Amino acid sequence: MNHALRRISLLLLALFLLLLANVNYVQAFQPGFLAAQRGNARTFSQQFQFQRGSIVTADNRTIALSRHVKGIYSYQRYYPQPAVYAPVTGYDSLYSATGIEQAEDKFLSASDPKLAVHNLIDLISGKPKKGATVQLTINSAAQTAAYDALRATGLPSGAVAIDPSTGAILALASYPSFNPNLYATFDGTQLQKIDNHYRNSPRQPLLNRAINQTYPPGSTFKIVTSSTAFTAGNYNPDTRVYAPTNLKLPNTRNQLINYDNSPCNDGSNPTGNGQVPVIYAFTVSCNTVFGNLGMHLGSDALKQQADKFGMNSPSLRIPLQVSQSNYPPVPHHDPALTAYSAIGQLSDTVTPLQEAMFAAAIANNGILMTPYMVQKVTAPDLTPLVTAQPTALAQTVSPAVAAQVSRMMASVVAQPYGTAHNTAFLPNISIAAKTGTAQNGVNNTGLDDAVFTCFAPVTNPQIAVGVIVKGGGLGADASAPIAVKIIQAYLASQGKR
Repeated sequence: MNHALRRISLLLLALFLLLLANVNYVQAFQPGFLAAQRGNARTFSQQFQFQRGSIVTADNRTIALSRHVKGIYSYQRYYPQPAVYAPVTGYDSLYSATGIEQAEDKFLSASDPKLAVHNLIDLISGKPKKGATVQLTINSAAQTAAYDALRATGLPSGAVAIDPSTGAILALASYPSFNPNLYATFDGTQLQKIDNHYRNSPRQPLLNRAINQTYPPGSTFKIVTSSTAFTAGNYNPDTRVYAPTNLKLPNTRNQLINYDNSPCNDGSNPTGNGQVPVIYAFTVSCNTVFGNLGMHLGSDALKQQADKFGMNSPSLRIPLQVSQSNYPPVPHHDPALTAYSAIGQLSDTVTPLQEAMFAAAIANNGILMTPYMVQKVTAPDLTPLVTAQPTALAQTVSPAVAAQVSRMMASVVAQPYGTAHNTAFLPNISIAAKTGTAQNGVNNTGLDDAVFTCFAPVTNPQIAVGVIVKGGGLGADASAPIAVKIIQAYLASQGKR
């Protein structure tokens, strides 16, 4: 009996010590974390009693703020241009938050330790508590142009613009969009009704198509295939390569064809089954040429190059979580399947952000900068708390290879026979681009997805853009004009035309 009591006593002592240790750990290391939780009753009641920090664009346009209201709560969130910026700001509601509202909540809500001194000074001086201001890299002119152009198509779509030299995101738009002001209600029943409406809508307005939906890249992936070939050292833009009208695929009865089953002929091959320079095949987007190149290069080499452009990365944040773009290993290294993957089909998938990253890396001499969207965080007394420092994500290709691919992308727009000449050529702005028409099953329109990636100006790149329109048909017809409007709006806002 004494032995049993002793064991029970020791067990109770051990449990007591563990409980004591846990209480001390919580008090010493977790008070800030627990205080910031939305389930905390005190936090819940206090979060609307002070002015939450504002979210502003790079050119100081306020896109989210807290306004003084009457009632049991003192402040309510307000979004001046709700649909345009919803994919960026997200929403802040009674019970949850998304977008920048969620990613930068610790600063906006003044709960970050960096604001502790500021909060204490305000308390002593009798000033009301106020959150920090989060300034984004978004340019209001580019963002508005992007959203308006996407909305004009009436189709599910996304667009992203990047500063190639820094990685700063200049525009991030998605259509259909939603109204985050409806989530700012203090009526829990109404909030549930609004949330159910949006989540059950077949249009999926809450889906951020710019960074969280993936599509086949189509022929825009030929940037990756070209980069792989030029890096290997056996090819350059002027290398003449096999250009059949129909490419017979090994170990199968299938044949790879060009768009509309047209020949890949630069005029030197009357039969359409000879050779053409790589730059010509790129300019007119010959599937048979790049499918054959892919088989010669191999799926492993293509995957290694795709990885350098940022594909197959599950950890990319801007700070919003970005869905992974994929170039998965080709089953059994099958050459026929590799041919399809080399032209952006098979299992290749990308976000519009990834499309912008393709062009941005080439525009920046092969250096892919890490995309980011928060430029600066400033305390209420204007003390800077965070300032972004651009960092390189990868050296995708050498400067020499980047120059070669850039030359081909410029040809797509500049040459009269280029796939984007009629839709992206501007007399006052030189644009380098690649079009894509991606097969993605059956869309409501009965058409393929329209994909486009580009940068401008060619000789001094200031902006890189990626656009995908689901069911938009030819990339040059649906997506290219959207990218052009974004470029024009951004360069005009910078005093460059």
